[in-house]
Amino acid sequence: MNVPVIVAAKRTAIGIAGHGFADVTAPELAAPVLKAVAAEISSLDTPIDDVILGNCLGPGGDVARVSSLLAGLGVGVPGVTVDRQCGSGLDAVAQAASRIRSGEETLILAGGVESASTSPWRFWPPVDGAEPVRYTRAPFAPHGFEDPDMGVAADDLARIRGIGRERQDAYAARSFARAEACDFSAEIVTVNDVATDERIRPNMTAQRLGRLRPTFTSDGTVTAGNSCGISDGAAVLAITTAERAAGMPALRILGSAVAGSDPALPGLGPVPAIEKLLARTGVGLGDIDIVEITEAFASVVLAVSDEVGLDEDRICPDGGAIAMGHPWGASGAILLVRLASRMLHTGGPGLGLAACAIGGGQGIAMLVERAT
Repeated sequence: MNVPVIVAAKRTAIGIAGHGFADVTAPELAAPVLKAVAAEISSLDTPIDDVILGNCLGPGGDVARVSSLLAGLGVGVPGVTVDRQCGSGLDAVAQAASRIRSGEETLILAGGVESASTSPWRFWPPVDGAEPVRYTRAPFAPHGFEDPDMGVAADDLARIRGIGRERQDAYAARSFARAEACDFSAEIVTVNDVATDERIRPNMTAQRLGRLRPTFTSDGTVTAGNSCGISDGAAVLAITTAERAAGMPALRILGSAVAGSDPALPGLGPVPAIEKLLARTGVGLGDIDIVEITEAFASVVLAVSDEVGLDEDRICPDGGAIAMGHPWGASGAILLVRLASRMLHTGGPGLGLAACAIGGGQGIAMLVERAT
């Protein structure tokens, strides 16, 4: 059996929707990163078997294939687009790893992309001659199940789990401080002259965050400061076999897992996914050196850390989506880019975990290990 490894990892800066990437489509975001990663692994002298990209709100037409062509990878390189909502980018890498492990493929570029700025407006078909009705999102769950908006669900989770406003703001302030102190330039491909993450702000203290009003429910604790922003961005990783990557800095993909959970509390989705992954790999939570969880909301990250018994201070050591933004289809792949930066280029820790909560009550998690 082939051992899948990550040998290159790049991303765009994360843009605030409507700002630096306001007119940049999803393929136009992904293509420069695909091109940069392909150039970085050119020494492998191995054809690219496929491109797999996660995406939630793109224009259709197979964003991965369009991005691959736009990147100049050649008409012989196919592409497929994956939608597991906020876990799409991580799922794309998991699918690539599975195909490498099976021996079907030798080299795949995988990741995710989201352009909230240019996503098309969607409408329900007209009924009985009435005007078509615009909807802001597709359902996460069908009739008969609770289907809350993610912000409302984050408020519900905070209330049910007893995670107060002060704790959420303290976590958010730490995310901003860590991200502001970090230099991400080595992992970023400049697109549209945007080379730095746009949401990161200095001096976002807990006291300052504490002055913000609730965003989703009048008596809630989730605010614009302790949750992520609507964002644009892309991330791509090269996945190949350990044999092919011999001598290169690499992360072994030890395993991944997806799991379902209650659609009413989607923020808890990572819990069963992490538990399933650890049971599958035989690794204990205490053995893991670095943990990246998509910071869609502080209440979500804190609820997951409480549930699995993880010290919250270990999560996102360089800050996360609260400080940097959350380009939905790309965010899972961005977690892996962060792990690669920490584990490969700084002589960092040996084991890393990435996990995402997903609308509709799902979770996804992946475990990686430094190979060299």
